[in-house]
Amino acid sequence: MKQIQASENVFTLQQTLRTPAHVSSLAFGHGGHLFAGSDDGSLRLYDLSSLKVLKAVRGLGGEVSSIICVKRAGSELRDTWIAHGKKISKFQMESTKMILSQEDASIALEVGEGEEEILNELALNADKSHLAFTMDSGVVGVVDLSNNSVIRMETKHDSVCGSVKFVPDRPRELVSGGYDTKLMHWDYVQRKTVSFRQMDSYSVLGEMSMSPPFIMSMAMSSAGVLAAGTADGRLWIGFKGERIPGKGPKKKSKKWEGLDANEALMIKVAEGPIVAMAFSETRKLTISTLLGVLTHFLLIYDEEEGNVVLQQAWQKESEGLEKVNALVADEKRIIVGGFSADGRGVIEIWKQDLPTALV
Repeated sequence: MKQIQASENVFTLQQTLRTPAHVSSLAFGHGGHLFAGSDDGSLRLYDLSSLKVLKAVRGLGGEVSSIICVKRAGSELRDTWIAHGKKISKFQMESTKMILSQEDASIALEVGEGEEEILNELALNADKSHLAFTMDSGVVGVVDLSNNSVIRMETKHDSVCGSVKFVPDRPRELVSGGYDTKLMHWDYVQRKTVSFRQMDSYSVLGEMSMSPPFIMSMAMSSAGVLAAGTADGRLWIGFKGERIPGKGPKKKSKKWEGLDANEALMIKVAEGPIVAMAFSETRKLTISTLLGVLTHFLLIYDEEEGNVVLQQAWQKESEGLEKVNALVADEKRIIVGGFSADGRGVIEIWKQDLPTALV
């Protein structure tokens, strides 16, 4: 297991957008739209070509901590599920109104019950039938979208649970990450834990890290590779659950095995917490630290040797972000959100440089 550095400038800061309040969450709509949530309970929908705000939602009464966009037949704009405070609300953005409010939500579910039951991340399964959520209380739950009923797992994380992802090709299985330093794999139909992985403390020459390995962020590739970032600057990557197209028949296991330590890598890649990450392709991962150091990695797994190689393709420090809260990425760009030193919200759009054609 090793890290290879091969730095080259492949992304350039294209545009910086500013908002009155801290940017707390980001999501792509279709290829040309960006949704940005803020800690003042507002949501903005940007056209990435003109960089104009097309729609907005205001007055949600809690930080917009997560956004899920869903295609609806006959609508150019995605429908949007939003986690804010103790509520999950759904908005149909194809509205005649430019600015929507809580009263315009087509669905509003209050899933939080106590003071600590503040929502963090949402995730949608491949069937688009169930919406997972996590909470400060450590609770992991699922909303059945056929009837909007709420299912809670029988157990929970011992501390804040901030991250959740469904397993590709397994619509009833999901993974959550918490400040209790655990990754937990669930079957939500049984409401039980299938497997878990606990992060070990980091030490160098006998000296322990001052930061516990809280799991601060997670990403799941479309092929089933799981990545998790910790508060002590380490990156955990699990390959055992990966499906590789074109590799010939492979017997499908009864349950996803992505937390298996035998095909995993745990490596120190940053100084400070890794607070946001996203896969742009099945083996391309971008991460951000709390203070805005962005790193783009290529992930390589040698099946014959059983080695995991992490190749750093690009790294750059954000030019205007004091702290980062969210990151999304696709094949063309990396978009990161948070706030600047003056307290205003910031969205930075980094575009991939295209190779110059030879004349």
